[in-house]
Amino acid sequence: MPILEKIVVQDFRNIAFQETAFSPNVNCITGLNGEGKTNLLDAIHYLSMTKSAFPVQDRYIWRYGTQAFTVAGTYTMESGLHSRFSIRVSAEGKKLLRDDKVISRVSAHIGTLPVVMVSPGDISLVSESGEERRRFANAVLSQMDREYLAAIQGYNKLLAQRNKMLKDASVDYGLMEVIDLRMEALGRPVFEARKRLCADLAPVIGKYYSLISGGREEVGIEYRSDLEKGSLAELLAAQREKDAVLRYTGIGLQRDDLLFTMNGEPIRRCGSQGQQKSFLVALKFAQYDIMKSSYGYAPTLLLDDVFDKLDLGRISNLIGMVAGNDFGQIFITDSNKVRLGGIVGEITEDCAYFEASGGVFTKA
Repeated sequence: MPILEKIVVQDFRNIAFQETAFSPNVNCITGLNGEGKTNLLDAIHYLSMTKSAFPVQDRYIWRYGTQAFTVAGTYTMESGLHSRFSIRVSAEGKKLLRDDKVISRVSAHIGTLPVVMVSPGDISLVSESGEERRRFANAVLSQMDREYLAAIQGYNKLLAQRNKMLKDASVDYGLMEVIDLRMEALGRPVFEARKRLCADLAPVIGKYYSLISGGREEVGIEYRSDLEKGSLAELLAAQREKDAVLRYTGIGLQRDDLLFTMNGEPIRRCGSQGQQKSFLVALKFAQYDIMKSSYGYAPTLLLDDVFDKLDLGRISNLIGMVAGNDFGQIFITDSNKVRLGGIVGEITEDCAYFEASGGVFTKA
């Protein structure tokens, strides 16, 4: 499994420059709020996924007063060999390298450094629109299946082309029919993959939620898609005249959603803040299990402030179960050094501690 040995971060959020070596097992980052703990985890996520774990444009990630940022990491790969990955992001775009060789397509990199991040920002998966939940599904599936990534990228390009046509004064319906057929060919495997993902996640989410909540409620996940009604090409054909009036495509994968439930009802309506957070932690740990099974080894696990507002005993058991079963590299942040040390100390003695202050990380 890829293990991050060392990271170099420059001008990423509040981190001016940082070079840090990590433990191959558990890494604990403590410090007050606003000191950069989450930013360090997000830099690791960015190196893996070539995007932030949060829905933000790259130009808002640059440190104030700069016009670019760089993240580089040295990894021990599953082969035992060492590789150095780096990404520089500026107004001109992204430059991604592996061992000083340019990676021309981002899709060739996604999945090489599998990662799962759990953070307070995950609440947007419950509170925000379906776009956030589709983003989650895409992040999981694209790491495990490059054909999925190619299909969703191709579908989105065709969707943008179709929407552009719909804004023209005169719509070329002959060309639109060709685009619709291509969207069908790409959309069907995306639909099937998302459907399988939800089916695979459901029982695992239930297992983890029971560990966190004590099993008082039953939770689930359901997939909702227009493609459940039939062929996408037929659905798009039936919608063309309406789309021409609306001037955008009103049916398709871009309307997919994942419904999170508790006792059969939408959790966003009936779940308390604590129940929603428990569900989201269970969802991300289920993602961890699914990806681990797919890869044959554990992805890097980034746990940002997971102890806030959750029962510490159950969270400790949860992390202990993950860490005790062929776990990979884990990064955990918390504002309470004593609390974090107590929980991690019961799991393993093989860990490293770092103190965050103003975007600087000092090994304890």
